[in-house]
Amino acid sequence: MKRIFDEEQLRAGVARLAAEISADYGTQPLTVIGVLTGCIVLLADLIRQLEMPMRIGLVQASSYRGKATRPGELIIHRDMLPDIQGQDVLIVDDIFDTGRTLDALLRQLQRLEPRSIRSAVLLRKQGRCQVSIQPDYVALDVPDIFVVGYGLDYDDMYRNLPYLAALESDEMGEETG
Repeated sequence: MKRIFDEEQLRAGVARLAAEISADYGTQPLTVIGVLTGCIVLLADLIRQLEMPMRIGLVQASSYRGKATRPGELIIHRDMLPDIQGQDVLIVDDIFDTGRTLDALLRQLQRLEPRSIRSAVLLRKQGRCQVSIQPDYVALDVPDIFVVGYGLDYDDMYRNLPYLAALESDEMGEETG
């Protein structure tokens, strides 16, 4: 695997995210909604750098399953979502690829009548966007390659890597593309 971002670059990107979010929200209470499972590492690192009062919730949204390297049908589970009506909400996700996941989440969560809703992602993949929205906060941009580490996976593996790496097609087996 070729390393794309090392631990220090990831730390700096998360620190930038936290600074931008803090500048916008100040000491206002915030409801942070992490998108499972890829957000776990980012969510843990990010919320430790935010000082406003906050509630944490989780939502599961997945369009990549198993050994897939291209998105399939989006499935969203909101079982662990707190009440967000009248709240300022920040969605935290690992990667903005086609944008379909974030777009669908924003539409679903808007129906729950939050006061405001914004999004933060660790990575924005270049050249893949298929929707009219963009994340409000982006730590790092990445080319159109398949990446793993720092919460991102391939077939539920590699999430634990403390760096971000490009997974080569020979490392993914037959089901690439």
